Amino acid sequence: MPAARKIIIDTDPGQDDALAILLALASPELDILGITVVAGNVPLRLTLLNARKICELAGKPKTRVFSGAVRPMVRDLVTAEEVHGQTGLNGPVLPEPTMPVEAQHAVDFIVETLMREPPGTVTLCTLGPLTNIGLALVKEPRIAERIQEIVMMGGGLFEGGNVTPAAEFNIYVDPHAAGLVLKCGAPIVVMPLDVTHRALTTARRIAALRDLGTAPAIASAEMLEFFERFDEGKYGTDGGPLHDPCVIAYLLRPQLFQGRYINVEIETTSELTMGMTVADWWGVSKRQKNATYMRDIDADGFFALLTERIGRL
Repeated sequence: MPAARKIIIDTDPGQDDALAILLALASPELDILGITVVAGNVPLRLTLLNARKICELAGKPKTRVFSGAVRPMVRDLVTAEEVHGQTGLNGPVLPEPTMPVEAQHAVDFIVETLMREPPGTVTLCTLGPLTNIGLALVKEPRIAERIQEIVMMGGGLFEGGNVTPAAEFNIYVDPHAAGLVLKCGAPIVVMPLDVTHRALTTARRIAALRDLGTAPAIASAEMLEFFERFDEGKYGTDGGPLHDPCVIAYLLRPQLFQGRYINVEIETTSELTMGMTVADWWGVSKRQKNATYMRDIDADGFFALLTERIGRL
């Protein structure tokens, strides 16, 4: 078996972040060097609590969790309690975590890890606003050439936005950080709404999780039942889109996804379209290509992988 792929998960949990973290923790192909936490779905104090609750739910209390940026680089923080609930993890009742938060700041951990590990051996998996990664690039620009890959959940082109008509939440919260990251020169894979809106948490898929009968699986089902109600009401679908686990699934089964290598940039000057993902799918701009932008997913294969792995915990 090849050596496990070294990853840092940057996250703002969030029910969908929680399932992504559980998927990673259940997968021996991945070596989680640390989980760095950012403000996003809810304020930092709660995302930090939630990250540790998930690690303990998975039976992995030795996972290193780092506290990161409390607000975006330029703009005021926007949160999403209307989607995720007041805790960010509404649904199951999870005990208060006892595992510690690491003393080192998340941004310093990201920089130090990338400068220490051999070049091209650490992947950044970003599930929330990109503030921590943007700050790390500002603090030490040399990390860009040492990153193996950045796999990010964010953006939307054909699906438009989910927090404004133009912008997806993760990008909208910190568009300046997202713009920095997309210009940094590291290999980037984008998992936009165009993919995640095809990965719906149908009643049958949630039932398959619940039927596993384990504490992590039942909690996952309860999280999804709470999480999906917002998008079911908005889109009129059976189930809501499951965004963040697509990032981890891509590392485990890249063949589940299809996309193309294009130019992707972020709008940061217009209030009307602030945080818009300007993805040049048709190559009309002649701007330099900088990211693999995914557009399609084998949703049944994705949920089969997610269910099988969470069943291992």
